[in-house]
Amino acid sequence: MKIFNFQYTNLPVYRKFCDLLSINVSRIRHEAEIPFLPIQFFKTHKIVSAGASSNIVFTSSGTTGQITSRHYVADITLYERAFLSIFHQFYGDPREYIFLALLPSYLEREGSSLIYMVQKLIEKSGHEESGFYLHNLKELSHKLRELDSSGKKIILLGVSYALLDLIEEQKFSLQNTIVMETGGMKGKRKEMVKEELHAILREGFGVPAIHSEYGMTELLSQAYSNGGGIFGCPPWMKILTRNPEDPLTLVEGKTGGINVIDLANINSCSFIATQDLGVVYPDNSFEIKGRFDNSDIRGCNLMVL
Repeated sequence: MKIFNFQYTNLPVYRKFCDLLSINVSRIRHEAEIPFLPIQFFKTHKIVSAGASSNIVFTSSGTTGQITSRHYVADITLYERAFLSIFHQFYGDPREYIFLALLPSYLEREGSSLIYMVQKLIEKSGHEESGFYLHNLKELSHKLRELDSSGKKIILLGVSYALLDLIEEQKFSLQNTIVMETGGMKGKRKEMVKEELHAILREGFGVPAIHSEYGMTELLSQAYSNGGGIFGCPPWMKILTRNPEDPLTLVEGKTGGINVIDLANINSCSFIATQDLGVVYPDNSFEIKGRFDNSDIRGCNLMVL
């Protein structure tokens, strides 16, 4: 509630949005009553607190002609503290892992928050074997087999289409590697439902589960899944679902539009209505089911149904 009142007072775009909805801010007492800003506003407006200057701008991916989202980050150290704390919560100390990042579609553009995060994790790991790979799949295949057979703990992060390219190059039987998909097909392959994609990746890498990261340009926090497409959040992030036909009404226990509370977004907006469809379970874990019709495909863990 403190962050909501702060953002209503200091975030001109959000204040105008609430006022146009005729929201009586003084009567809001619960998170369910807070208005969620449509995520499309990050494409058309500068979402940053009055008086705050951004020292970095993260931009979303998009095909030629698409308007991309821009997230003006006033305090990059807050982003670093957030994603490092979240990683510790779900996976432990980054120094325990070698990070192999297969993220060609992100490396080929500027302003990716995912690349920024992975670069910091690579630095924190302290392993000289950690690093990014672009299109050198043979080199990555050799390195992955070598490291996995040595018993070292590895996290292979990859955009979906690139992971599929890798297992078409060579099949694996990995024993010490976490395979984590971080995005969709980026226009490189036909879209798949999540279950089909993960089944192919599990067989190709020889692992029992495919992990996933749920993040986006407009958020400074991430959710993680250690298999089955069920995500967990850090304590300062929460998922709610809204009625697809009535965006101001929340629903429970059934598929709805995904609303995200991310309190790390203190200088942008912590209350965002995304274009994702999903369901929240009683333990506050959640699952992504798809996207609203006519939504452009995003660079995060989303599969069009």
